[in-house]
Amino acid sequence: METPFPPFEPNGPDDSARGPRLREIPLRLVVPNLITILAICAGLTGIRLAFENRYELAVAMVLLAAFLDGIDGRVARLMKATSKFGAQMDSLADIVNFGVAPALVVYVFALDQARSLGWIAALIYAIAAGLRLARFNVMAERENKASWQSEYFVGVPAPAGAMLVLLPVYLGFLGLETDRTFAYFSSIYIVLIAFLLISRLPVWSGKSEGNRLRRDLVLPMMLGVVLYVALLMSYTWEVMVFTVAAYLISLPFGARRWRRKYGTLTIEEPGVGDDDIGRHI
Repeated sequence: METPFPPFEPNGPDDSARGPRLREIPLRLVVPNLITILAICAGLTGIRLAFENRYELAVAMVLLAAFLDGIDGRVARLMKATSKFGAQMDSLADIVNFGVAPALVVYVFALDQARSLGWIAALIYAIAAGLRLARFNVMAERENKASWQSEYFVGVPAPAGAMLVLLPVYLGFLGLETDRTFAYFSSIYIVLIAFLLISRLPVWSGKSEGNRLRRDLVLPMMLGVVLYVALLMSYTWEVMVFTVAAYLISLPFGARRWRRKYGTLTIEEPGVGDDDIGRHI
């Protein structure tokens, strides 16, 4: 069979008909996405380890996932490799690492003793984390951002929620008996953390560019960080319990600072409410 003649093209070959050409992508654009993928792998591996009753490794993997998920955006900005694809990947990783993985780990460790109530508590937390992340994405996409957004979070951020919700696991590692009573109290605690995630409580972020540290406090602060890390490596679960308690105690102080500055107990602003929900569903 003879090969047919190609069609006559008076203006030359039409490259658009061939589809998009493959092009090389700079490595710096791939690195942040690889970190995000590693974070998802760590979170999912933490779930598997929990079902295998290897709880300490499970918690370590969930915390590692939260750490990796927290630095991928910063790495992208430092390498000037931000992209819409990376932002979508990061959002999908957040719901796994900050919502699903911690909820399942704490359920397998303690909440299953409470039967259906424990599972309901885990579901409430996972859904609350998803709602919290959706609200964050909506606020981040707004062109005109409020001045306070660089200083305060609306509700407890999802990464902190993942750390807080694992408190029953930390206490179990310290020898507290994980019986049915413990499971019931843990379920109530997890529902409270879920409420903090979706609340409009002003939570100080510490990211404001106006916050500066006195020069004489720089070295003591650096030594304090070194001491904290050293204690964390030696007394991991005791330090994690202390960190959770310190974070929860700090919440009323952040809200009090907001009230002194803006005169309200919660963050109420037009533009983050029913209209936003209607536009983005």
